[in-house]
Amino acid sequence: MESKPQVKVAVLATNSLPEVHSSVSTGYPNIWRRMFAFAGPAYLVSVGYMDPGNWATDLEGGARFGYQLLWVLVLSNLMAILLQTLSARLGIVTQRDLAQACREAYPRAVSNSLWVLCEIAIAACDLAEVLGAAIALNLLFHIPLLAGVVLTALDTLLVLWFTRFGIRTVEAIILSLVSIITGCFLLELWFARPIFSQVMTGIIPRLNDQSLYVAIGMLGATVMPHNLYLHSSLVQTRRLKAEDRAAKKLACKYNLIDSAVALNGAMIVNAAILILAATVFHAHGVVVTEIQQAHELLTPLLGTAAASTLFAIALLASGQSSTLTGTLAGQIIMEGFLNLRIRPWLRRLLTRSLAIVPAAATIWFLGDAGTYDLLILSQVILSLQLPFAVLPLVRFTCDRTRMGEFVSPRWVQILAWLTTVLILGLNIRLVIGELSKWFDAAGAARFWLVLGLVPALAAILLLLLYIALEPYLPLAWRKGGRKTLEIPGRTAEPWKAPTYSRILLPLDHTARDRDAIAHAAALAKAHGSILHILHVEEGVTSQIYGEMSSTAEVESGHEYLAGIIQDLKANGIQAELHISHADDPRREIVRMARELKPDLIVMGAHGHKGIKDLFLGTTINEVRHEIDVPILVVRR
Repeated sequence: MESKPQVKVAVLATNSLPEVHSSVSTGYPNIWRRMFAFAGPAYLVSVGYMDPGNWATDLEGGARFGYQLLWVLVLSNLMAILLQTLSARLGIVTQRDLAQACREAYPRAVSNSLWVLCEIAIAACDLAEVLGAAIALNLLFHIPLLAGVVLTALDTLLVLWFTRFGIRTVEAIILSLVSIITGCFLLELWFARPIFSQVMTGIIPRLNDQSLYVAIGMLGATVMPHNLYLHSSLVQTRRLKAEDRAAKKLACKYNLIDSAVALNGAMIVNAAILILAATVFHAHGVVVTEIQQAHELLTPLLGTAAASTLFAIALLASGQSSTLTGTLAGQIIMEGFLNLRIRPWLRRLLTRSLAIVPAAATIWFLGDAGTYDLLILSQVILSLQLPFAVLPLVRFTCDRTRMGEFVSPRWVQILAWLTTVLILGLNIRLVIGELSKWFDAAGAARFWLVLGLVPALAAILLLLLYIALEPYLPLAWRKGGRKTLEIPGRTAEPWKAPTYSRILLPLDHTARDRDAIAHAAALAKAHGSILHILHVEEGVTSQIYGEMSSTAEVESGHEYLAGIIQDLKANGIQAELHISHADDPRREIVRMARELKPDLIVMGAHGHKGIKDLFLGTTINEVRHEIDVPILVVRR
């Protein structure tokens, strides 16, 4: 029995952020130029550590508890440096971002669930950016918050305009905005003049039930889950030789320096916000319930109008810088988990829509004061999603089969797992505390609340357990993931050239007919095909009277088509003419294609694009989506 030739499958990985992948050269002999070449990714990541969500949690933490939660910022920053360093190492060594690694490691159901949770985190992050930018516009230009929320959708165009100039341009813009934020808050602290000895008391860890919610919000605002996906992709914008061990080792070293400098800078900004709130508000017994209130009180309490202006400028810079990195993170997550690439402007609009709707609804129903509570809630959501990003990251970077000689050292593994356990413990405590409050306040609706929440929490817990215990589960439960891209390899049989016995050629009486006829005639003559020429009459007379319609335009059109048939036959090509009468040529072309069953369709492109497509239509696109026949598009 003759065996069939085996078809091999070659596995290729699509690049993360392909438009800027390996676009920055790092081959400089000078150590300072080389360090500068690697600097950048961590600064984009650091923006997420000083976005408007951080402002809300830092302001509340400082105003309500003074310097007591300063240790949370220090601890969060150390955790952030550790986790972002692991994220960078994963991207450098494996040339995979965290989303791609999850797709390849976990079954479809698990990786898709992680994607959904990531999208929720992106939406929560974007919600903070929307509210922060809207509040800043209100403070600086007195634009109503609801209008400001709607205006934030326009920064999609700003993002697209910046990214077209390359990743280094984006990094330079981000660094400029970060410098503005840092400068504004250093001036604020100079105005506030905090007492250093009192500030240092905040380094001593302490926590109670009242401060837990804010502390976990600060944790979620500092160690942001989408930044772990973002960093593992951004480091791949630096050009390295795939098999160069020394180059990877050097890249890991410089990215560690980049992360330490950038994230410590972000911690200074966060600490400045908390210290400012503690010095100005807590010391005067003022409880801050919204960012606008903080802005208004800075002038009388510090004695200078510049304090309020600097505060608003820094807030606007924070919102705009965060929106750049949020866009990139959303693109990385969608492409990595789903292997689905859509246009950046569409991706941005989808993400921003998920943020605008709850923001606008909150302002509409609860007023301006509700935005502050929404900011705090968005950061708690980020913190609750954090374990689903941290667990895979720590597991992958502790896996020698994946990382090889770059696997995390034992002491780093211990610190990473301790960080993971701490994050999980704080989140579990938060969930139990918040659920008990919800159940106590639910009253008669308690049964329905339990019925809705318990299954969802059980599913989330099972997902978390699977991710944590997957390496130790029985082999039957450990289904592999999906490769980023699979293409068929060469087969033992030679490629067979297609033959076209019937070719369909729709014509529309335009100057482009000539090019389409030339291509179709050449193919028909080479293959001995029958050329079916189709014209759809779509005038009002044709729609009413059909084949009985007769106007000067219709008659001249028939003569034109008859002449084409005659010329084709004179050149030895079999040709048949089909004239249809319909109000929609696209549907008629599809109907005739299904009736004639051609092997190929040759169509002339109309030549218009952009806004004209909205009015004149896109015939080729609609036809190709309806039929399974190859289409040759002819255009000069």
